[in-house]
Amino acid sequence: MSLVNILNIQVLDNPTAFTNPFQFEITFECNAPLEDDLEWKMVYVGAAETSEYDQVLESIMVGPIPVGTNKFVFAADAPKIELLPKKDLLEVTVVLLSCLYKEKEFVRVGYYVNNEYTEEELRENPPEDVVIEKLQRNILADKPKVTRYTIDWSNQQNQIPQQTEPADQDMMVQ
Repeated sequence: MSLVNILNIQVLDNPTAFTNPFQFEITFECNAPLEDDLEWKMVYVGAAETSEYDQVLESIMVGPIPVGTNKFVFAADAPKIELLPKKDLLEVTVVLLSCLYKEKEFVRVGYYVNNEYTEEELRENPPEDVVIEKLQRNILADKPKVTRYTIDWSNQQNQIPQQTEPADQDMMVQ
């Protein structure tokens, strides 16, 4: 049984300019006292075919965690454009939110992200060089993919995938 369960993740400032920060309001419950803080990571997937371009946008420690319901806003700057393949700036990618306890990941929430031009003319006839100032990021907030991992909350030996399921079964998303 997990000692920490995500209750809700709300995507803030969505859709927004590509260069604006990512912001997620995360509500979770803690079912028992924890010895250590929780580590939260936000990763932007730069290219579908390789993890070489993935960027950790932010990694924070949250704690001490009181038993009960907790809420915070997890924010991070947009990815560094110069580190992304130009051909992958437009269209669909993924942003991942992970939570770890004692360096073991126990939940990952993935969101599809659609990057497109704000102007119809640019969408229909995209220029050869991407015009970053005209890009909009839209996180598909209503369809996250949640993966839970079983971890040993006391001595942290093994980590095995538990299940992957649509978030709407036990987590509300807005």
